[in-house]
Parts: sequence; C-alpha cells; structure tokens
Amino acid sequence: MSLLKLGVLPIALSLGLLAAIAAFVDIGAVWTALSAVSIRALGAAFVVVQLQILLSALRWRFTARRLNLDLPLGEALHEYYIGSSLNQILPGGVAGDVVRAYRQRQTGPSGWKRPAAAIVLERVSGQLAFVLLIGLGLFAWPLVLAERLPVGVTEIALIVAGFLSVASGACFAVFRKSASSRLSGMREDLLEVFWHRKALAVQVGLSSLIVLTYVMTFAIASHAVGAPLSVIACITIVPLSLLTMLVPASVGGWGTREMAAAALWPIFGYSPEQGVAASLLYGIFSLVSGGFPALVLMICDVWRGRLGKT
Repeated sequence: MSLLKLGVLPIALSLGLLAAIAAFVDIGAVWTALSAVSIRALGAAFVVVQLQILLSALRWRFTARRLNLDLPLGEALHEYYIGSSLNQILPGGVAGDVVRAYRQRQTGPSGWKRPAAAIVLERVSGQLAFVLLIGLGLFAWPLVLAERLPVGVTEIALIVAGFLSVASGACFAVFRKSASSRLSGMREDLLEVFWHRKALAVQVGLSSLIVLTYVMTFAIASHAVGAPLSVIACITIVPLSLLTMLVPASVGGWGTREMAAAALWPIFGYSPEQGVAASLLYGIFSLVSGGFPALVLMICDVWRGRLGKT
C-alpha cells in the first residue's frame, strides 16, 4: 500500500498543480504560444538533447571505469536513453537510475552495489555542477536584476547568498573532519572518481557541458514560444525552474516547473502564459527527444529477449 501511495501521490500532485495553473492563466494564450513553435526549434532541441544524453553517457562511462567497471560507450548510451526517459515519466525521478543499476548488475558478491555506486557518483557530479550554476545565478540576482525586483529583495538575496557561503564553508569543514570515519569505505572511490589522474577536470568539464544543454533546451523552448531569453535570464530564472524538477514529490517536474516559470518569466517582461508555454515545451522536447529513441531501444530489447537481463 505504501508503494502504491508513493506512486500515486506524485502523480496527483503534478496533475493538481497543472490544474491549478490552468485555472489561473489564460489557456488560450498558452496554446497560441505553443502552436507557433517551428520545425526548426524542434530540430534544434532534438539535437541538443542527443548531445546531452551522449555527454551523460560519457560521464557515466568515465565514472564506471574509475571504479573498475567495464562499460562500453554503446551500452552506456543505450542504458542512459532508457533510464533518463523512465525518470521523466515515473514518480520519484530515480526509477530509471534504479533500472540502469539493475541491468548493470554483476555476478558475484558485489551484485549491483558497484554499478549503483557508479550511477550515484555520476549523478552527484551532475548535481554539483547544477548547484554551481544556481550559485552563480544567486549572485547575479541582486547585482544585475536589482531594478526589476521588489524593494528589499536585493538585501534579502545578499543575506541568503552570504548565509549559504558561510554554511557551505562550515559543511565542508565538518565533512573534512568526519570524512575519515563516515566515508572510510568510499574514500578511495571518491578520490578515484573525482580527484586522481585529473578526474576533477573531466567531471567538471562533462557536467558543466551537460548542465549547459539543459539550459539551452529551455532557452530554445522559450524562444520558440515568443519569449527569447538573455544570458542573464538563462543563469537566473532557468536554473530555478529546473531546480523544481528535483522535487521527488512530482513526476518529472511536471507542474512544479510550470508553476516556477509562470512566476519567474514576468521578471523579464514576459507573461505567465509564455513562461508556462516555455516550460511545457521544454518538457515535451526532453520527453520526445529522449523518449522516442528509448522506445525504439526497448522494443529492440524485447525483440531480442534482452529486457531485464544483464
């Protein structure tokens, strides 16, 4: 029953938020914006999403190889298409990662622990790069957008930024002090994945490019609905909209992402309807561009009797 609730509640939340958005915005204006999307925008988004999955597969392969796991690039691509698509349509946002770990399980005592560790560390690399982008945007809010924000928000943003900086430093100090006791079993894995033999440069480079593709896809979607975004917009409101997708209480960020876009797009002179349309189109771009190849791969797996096997 609890598992059923875990699946039903995120779906109900996403549907509820989308219904609430529909009640407060002009659906006709949203549909008009979506109907103006060009084939060129669809093609551009499709290419960017393919690049995104390729880079993600490369990051996963690099992380796995640092943990002495054999993961050919073709197999990494195959599994990443399926896993990322499942993350977008199943509650929780991690079901696809679980499937990836299960399908990479090994015979012997390690089972799927080592493959799971590679996937977790690969995702951590991505989240760290995303947090850095949000931090950059956080400092840009009061410095660049002060005239567009309500009175008092600049001071609040600076206080929050300062608090986060101090808190991050404190957390790092605590982490350093307790790392030897709490992460003794993972220490070598962490060093191998993120530090030894120029690993940090590879992780930062790949993860930064992957985050850039997420932002580019959102920017293409927004431009396609008649709301082109500046560079400042791309590092401020887009990351915050994407951040809502990490909320596990929704399905693939549907509803939470649109709610954020409706509130944030007016800061740059666009209507809430354009923000909602851009967010919906971003979701469609991501789902179709990654989902269609994933569906083809899953059909091929079923045809070959490979689905669910190592």
